[in-house]
Amino acid sequence: MSQGRNYDRISRFNHWITAIAMIGMLAFGLYLENGVAPGPEKGALIGTHKAIGVLILIFGLWRVMYRVVQGFLEDAAPMPVWQRFAAHVVHYWLLAAVVLIPASGLLGSYFGGRAVDVFGVMTIPGALEPSKTLADAMYGLHGLLAMGTILATLLHVAGALKHHLVDKDTTLLRMLGRV
Repeated sequence: MSQGRNYDRISRFNHWITAIAMIGMLAFGLYLENGVAPGPEKGALIGTHKAIGVLILIFGLWRVMYRVVQGFLEDAAPMPVWQRFAAHVVHYWLLAAVVLIPASGLLGSYFGGRAVDVFGVMTIPGALEPSKTLADAMYGLHGLLAMGTILATLLHVAGALKHHLVDKDTTLLRMLGRV
């Protein structure tokens, strides 16, 4: 079911909460990977990263289901076929990433035999028989998806700004609720 000319409030809320959460977690992940020395402090921060990731996974499933049910708006203005194709690839990547990045991290922990404590509310156990091969594969996928999502996010923002500043169409305004 396609929407009218503007995204509804729930779609806009979902978009912006997901954007803030994903950008924050991508930055947090880069910080953990490159800015924190191994040790107990890093372990605690990784635990927080995992707990937030579980919450993002839950919200991400809602976000994706809502978008699938609501459908997508028609383009705000005509654009070349290559541009439309690129926009669709980026949009689908970002929707998939909100589920696949946290799921791959969670599976890496599971196969690594590490439980994930979600702020004391629940604990997701690790595998009783860990598999380093599967854990490494999931963590590798987690990192690749994260890097691809950073690129997709940059393309998404650049595209929105191009539509707004160069094409002067309503693409960005629709996600801001201003159309």
